[in-house]
Amino acid sequence: MAALLALLLSFAPALACAALVYWLDRFEKEPRLLLGAVFGWGAGVAVLAALLSELALEGAVHVATGSAKVAGFAGTALFAPLAEESLKGFAVLVVFWAARREFDDVLDGIVYAGVVALGFAATENFLYLYGESLEHGVRGLLRLFVVRGVLGAWDHPFYTAFVGIGLAVSRLARSAAVRSLAPPAGWAVAVGCHALHNTLATLAAGTPALAGVMWLVDWSGWLAMGLLILWALRREAALLAELLAEEVAHGRRTAAQYRTAVSSWAQSGARLRAACHGRLALTRRFYQVCGELAHKKHQLALLGDEGCNAALVEQLRAELGRLSPEATPAPASPDLTRNTR
Repeated sequence: MAALLALLLSFAPALACAALVYWLDRFEKEPRLLLGAVFGWGAGVAVLAALLSELALEGAVHVATGSAKVAGFAGTALFAPLAEESLKGFAVLVVFWAARREFDDVLDGIVYAGVVALGFAATENFLYLYGESLEHGVRGLLRLFVVRGVLGAWDHPFYTAFVGIGLAVSRLARSAAVRSLAPPAGWAVAVGCHALHNTLATLAAGTPALAGVMWLVDWSGWLAMGLLILWALRREAALLAELLAEEVAHGRRTAAQYRTAVSSWAQSGARLRAACHGRLALTRRFYQVCGELAHKKHQLALLGDEGCNAALVEQLRAELGRLSPEATPAPASPDLTRNTR
């Protein structure tokens, strides 16, 4: 019973948070199969490898110093952040290498990093919650769930998001120096934020007042990341508005389709109407391709024909032409610049 409750309280919130992260990527969704794969990596391989490496490193410090206290502090404040952010970040790096076409902007980096981190957090929370239930019963499990699953729900995604941001900056950088330095810088910030949290949490055990400082630091970071995500969404909407207007000007898309493509709310309405007529999949795909086309046009202008961007642009235009008769546009509006958020 306790194991089942721990499993439910660990994975249900993590999956709900992952669904929210997926929903936030409004204009150009990442493939669900790829997101499922990184979630699985975080929940399985990354947790196991991190646990083994942390135990080995902590044991080495114990042998070297003869102090369990020093070894425990080093394991929590140093080895855990290094191992966990490296292993979570590895999944994002694989996406960056192997599925580069899907890695378009900062928001994509945050999405992949957030999902792999939520997988990691789910399994880690299960281990902690179940262990707590063995020592202090269901009440202890529930108390720990409030701390880890509610108050600290976004800690792991927040840390690892910096790995995704670093890779995204590298992806779109013209400067060779930025392309080289951004990924390790993002990883270093992820490790630093994780280490700061773990250090404060460890010190708070002896000085309870530091717990308030820890939560203040954590939630301030979450707020800052939320503002960054809002900026990324507004920037993406502006990008679509600018680059898809050219498609309308050349007669490739209609004004109504343009208005829908640049508004997440209008897209929701279009999908709802399409579902009533059995055309949901085609309509969803049409507006997904609109987002992909805008990103590839942007990358073509910014980076040139890196990754065959010119050919991809033409392929996406051709696919839109095939899908266009089946797409459901939003109701007509006289102003093409309205509802772009």
